[in-house]
Amino acid sequence: MDKLGLIAGGGRLPLEVAEFCRRAERPLFVVRLQGSVDQPLDRFDGLDIPVTQVGHIIDAMKKAGCKAVCLVGQVAKPDFSKIASQLDFKGVTLLPGMAAAAAKGDDALLRFFLTMLEKEGFRVEGATQVMDELAIGEGALGAHAPDEADMRDLEKALEAARIVGQFDIGQGAVVCNGVVLAVEAQEGTDAMLERIPDLPEALRGTPAERRGVLAKAPKPIQERRVDLPTIGVRTVENAAAAGLVGIAGEAHGLIVLDREAVVEVADRLGLFIWGARPGEAGGR
Repeated sequence: MDKLGLIAGGGRLPLEVAEFCRRAERPLFVVRLQGSVDQPLDRFDGLDIPVTQVGHIIDAMKKAGCKAVCLVGQVAKPDFSKIASQLDFKGVTLLPGMAAAAAKGDDALLRFFLTMLEKEGFRVEGATQVMDELAIGEGALGAHAPDEADMRDLEKALEAARIVGQFDIGQGAVVCNGVVLAVEAQEGTDAMLERIPDLPEALRGTPAERRGVLAKAPKPIQERRVDLPTIGVRTVENAAAAGLVGIAGEAHGLIVLDREAVVEVADRLGLFIWGARPGEAGGR
């Protein structure tokens, strides 16, 4: 297997991918982006470096013998009006293109970086290409499954998520009894779910009588090798606290972090986790 350069931001996903490479005995070099990484990745071969040092990151991965690269984890979009003095030479040459891409949205900026890495000779792999088991499959993940009413909410929630994604806004939506209760924007999924209990009880479910579905979908314009929608244990717990009956995503288009724990929590709380098949409930 080609050596992988893992450019790691925040969240649990970089650690899961790194641990998988260790188990699979795949050679790995981890670029830990300073100010973003919040998981213990220092036990893997690599270096700590600011995201502004683009040239040094590329040189380090080439020197380490990386043939492929994977970008995973959360990284705050830089303020291009303030970082010029922090960039290395390569970063300075890329700055006009980065700023122009960023003005078009997060996805355009990500595509810019992927194209740059490919021009440098790296093969870009998505997290689910490195670790296929990250993505949800078709049907139920766990003991529970949606009924007919849930499937109608699931379909509408997926469609709502795609609509907001068309404008590069967010990746998630909540629907209950056919009514869109919330859509995700820059606040993220957890903050969106925290708003649900503030709505009138007539519109939503409760932990005692669950109704409504959270769906997450890739943006239609999205580069799927980076930034696929993700759920984890906290997502399930927050969905349960919001009175929802389940969570859905496109089969092979939703990352499930810490899968065993997610299934255990969902089963215990009575929520379904569902991967929509192509042509089923909005699946594509």
